[in-house]
Amino acid sequence: MDEYDALYRQHRGRILGLCGILLRDRDEAEDVTQEVFLLLHRERDRGPRRVGWGPWLTRVAVNACYRRRRSRWWRVWHAVNPAVDIAELSVSGPTPEAQAVTMEEHRIVLAVFNRLSRRQQEVFLLRHVEGYSTDEVATILGVRTGSVKRHLFRATHAFQKTLRTARDPRAGVPHA
Repeated sequence: MDEYDALYRQHRGRILGLCGILLRDRDEAEDVTQEVFLLLHRERDRGPRRVGWGPWLTRVAVNACYRRRRSRWWRVWHAVNPAVDIAELSVSGPTPEAQAVTMEEHRIVLAVFNRLSRRQQEVFLLRHVEGYSTDEVATILGVRTGSVKRHLFRATHAFQKTLRTARDPRAGVPHA
């Protein structure tokens, strides 16, 4: 098995899942994933790399999703077609933790995630789902570390506030 096959097997599921969440469209995620691995095929022949293939693939995938969402046809198409539930885009089966979450909490988390800005979604996914450090997320997205921290803080705060209110409806009401 050559290097490309090994990289494809190792990273395809992760890249497909990331694209699926960012694009919220299974077919588009497949297309972008194929584009990413086509670029990998071309890029691997260029010689030694300063950055590992994992972060490189992630950066290329995020950028490809960003370009896809910015295209005119994307905005027109998705204005008339509702987004799919990002939970449907999971590459693997549900984890025990995911099974423990009630359907109501699941709905609330998805609603909060969908209300985040695109940049907040990207930062949150790369940091908390993909497990990259703040500096790595900044490099992947081509922004400053402070920007990543700001977007991550706002996204995390939105989740905390909504979940706190959902668990205790009185939490959102000021005390008299």
